Amino acid sequence: MMIIDKLAYSSQLRYKSPFLKSAFAVGTLFICVGARSFVVSAIVLILMGCLTVFYSRTSFSHYMKLMTAPFAFLALGTVAIAVNFTDAPMDLLSIPVGTHYLAVSVTSFTYAIRLILVSLASVSCLYFLTLTTPLLDLLTVLRRLHCPWIIVELMMLIYRYIFVLLDMAVAITTAQNCRLGNRDAKTAVQAMGLMLSVLLVRALNKSSLLYDAMESRCYDGEIRVLMQSSSSGMKEKAGVTLFLIALLMISAVCKWNGGI
Repeated sequence: MMIIDKLAYSSQLRYKSPFLKSAFAVGTLFICVGARSFVVSAIVLILMGCLTVFYSRTSFSHYMKLMTAPFAFLALGTVAIAVNFTDAPMDLLSIPVGTHYLAVSVTSFTYAIRLILVSLASVSCLYFLTLTTPLLDLLTVLRRLHCPWIIVELMMLIYRYIFVLLDMAVAITTAQNCRLGNRDAKTAVQAMGLMLSVLLVRALNKSSLLYDAMESRCYDGEIRVLMQSSSSGMKEKAGVTLFLIALLMISAVCKWNGGI
């Protein structure tokens, strides 16, 4: 989480318009999900991966590690879609289990692969946005889009306190390790329970102190912070618009040819 935040602040696209980057990423995401095409998904996955690795100053190996978590989740989740428990064998793979079969058909296998590819392409769009745009810039976009202020402020507070709680959790875990608190599975479970209980108490204390500090600074129900906003040039807007139109045309052609 902290690495993602550091990469967002050090990205070469850090000071580009967050509205343009959001339109580019979200527009591409919608077209990719709407098309459900192998070709469109592959184009989006490769393009977003190249842009993210090149502009966010992350290495290719680190980017692949970031993609591993959603890929593992998708691979496990789509097993239930690809594999069927039927009375009759299917055309791609059939394993007899008593009087039934664990079978995979070409249709279910193709559907599972398509689902994984579309999902990974969608995740790559979100990685591009999060690795090139700090959260405060994204909150500015949400405010301009008239997102309810309570949601925006909750996002801001939760985002800030993730790092505070993470630091506390790391410090407690380090102290437990120094006292051999994780020497085996039993003590590791006990240490985890103790760490979480202490973390809960400290989080409640921190939230109470934060509210007192905000009230002492005339808090009236709205958190006001300085928002930096960069404008985009006509060439950048035209480039993003042309790309989205071209991707939309490719998705229409793929739909016309059976969703390849």
